[in-house]
Amino acid sequence: MAHAFALDQRLAADSTPVIELPLCSVRLSADRTYPWLILVPRRAECVELIDLDPGDRALLIEEIVMASRVLKELTDAEKLNVAALGNSVPQLHVHVIARFSDDPAWPGPIWGKGPALPWDSLEHADFTARLERALADG
Repeated sequence: MAHAFALDQRLAADSTPVIELPLCSVRLSADRTYPWLILVPRRAECVELIDLDPGDRALLIEEIVMASRVLKELTDAEKLNVAALGNSVPQLHVHVIARFSDDPAWPGPIWGKGPALPWDSLEHADFTARLERALADG
């Protein structure tokens, strides 16, 4: 019996929904230190890229490119970090992170670099709305 897709509770707790693309749920990290999107393919029991069928893998790449372009345009990021690590959360998900030479972790990775800074509710709502509009427009 096939299992239904369910978002890992850690991803749900650490991010908020932005938009549903054809394959992925796009979420915004709860840490405003780094503008950071998380794309989660809505496929049950996917842990690795190799768990997706070839069509879904191709679609995932296109959705990563779109999310990357949107995040770069909205933030004027100097660099984008794109990664599918999944060591703490095994559910397949891809991080798209806007980086700046003056961010607290530059030039290293962002993982474990201090406590997450929560979003101001108005700033969060505005940024989420701008992300949603830009991603909906493709």
